[in-house]
Amino acid sequence: MDEMKQADITTDTVSREQTPNNGYSAPDTVANGNEKESSATWQQRHGIDQSKHIRLVKLAHMRYQHPDLVEITTFLKDFGMQVTKKTDDQRWFRGYGMDQYVYYAQKGEKKFLGGAFEVESYAELEKAALIPGASKIEEMTDAPGGGHIITLIDPEGFPINLIYGQTLAPAGQKPESLLVNTEAEKPRVRKFQRFNPGPAAVHKLGHYGICVTNFNRQFEWYTHTFNFVPTDLLYVPDDSAAPAKAPANGADAPLPPSGTKVVATFCHIDRGQTPVDHHSFFMSGNPTSHVHHCSFEIHDLDTQHLGHAWLAQKGYKSVWGVGRHILGSQIFDYWWDTSGFMVEHYADGDLVTENTPVGYMLAGDEALAVWGPEVPKTFLE
Repeated sequence: MDEMKQADITTDTVSREQTPNNGYSAPDTVANGNEKESSATWQQRHGIDQSKHIRLVKLAHMRYQHPDLVEITTFLKDFGMQVTKKTDDQRWFRGYGMDQYVYYAQKGEKKFLGGAFEVESYAELEKAALIPGASKIEEMTDAPGGGHIITLIDPEGFPINLIYGQTLAPAGQKPESLLVNTEAEKPRVRKFQRFNPGPAAVHKLGHYGICVTNFNRQFEWYTHTFNFVPTDLLYVPDDSAAPAKAPANGADAPLPPSGTKVVATFCHIDRGQTPVDHHSFFMSGNPTSHVHHCSFEIHDLDTQHLGHAWLAQKGYKSVWGVGRHILGSQIFDYWWDTSGFMVEHYADGDLVTENTPVGYMLAGDEALAVWGPEVPKTFLE
């Protein structure tokens, strides 16, 4: 009898053992499950005419207006940027990449002035000038690297800037990639890991996003005007939602699932087979229209944590982090700047190509992070 009880206990203990956590690099065709379709099918279903697109190359820099340039300059230097040029009313900040600058600030009432995307040619600026509400094409005579710029206004009033002709800058000092010992591979012999405190040096601008009150109208404008393609679309239940258009070939079920509506998107710049960031632009439905955040790439996880400690020591206000996202896979860390705009450090983001399928996922807190602190209410507002 005692042996039988012991056997039952042993069996029960084994059955209740937890599976250890693990990580792996999943192909983009399987990472987000079965709710997906090719980008070509998605574009066909939505009547996208690529020949009419203004052709973007990359996201180059952000533009903001701040009441106190001295205050925001101190913050951005603590955030890991360097002043590359300044006047009484303007500041240009760079990272260690080859962009002349990744952030432009001018003095004035707190205001979001939009992201700035590099386009393929001057002809793309001329094409943009034909869009109603477009500014004139202007030469950036004062900006490092020169070039020309034009500003468009989307249907909800957000500016989006297009630039061309800016020269590249010499690359700055890249942080050293650490040798990492695992249980199976130990390349670091007689070398000890050591770290210096300080800001997390910014490499480049990665993405920014906006919250909008009319998601469908905004989404249509951005994807029909520019070569933006959704990498991921987030949906919520909605009994009143109209069914999605079925693919023209009838091969696949319409997406998103019946009885739902899309409320958020992460979009990449379509550069064909050239790998690009998982998203350079994102958008989500919201009761109010406002910029959400902009995000800058840094070196690695240690850089992330050291940068977090530096900003905390300086007394700045953390929003959310450090953690790892699901969509995009980035290690994230969000902060409030001195004007109340949200900015992010990220490392280890995904890359995609035109062969990456458009993925669909149910929206919710559980779709935001693999690990990290609980998402705060302020991040979702």
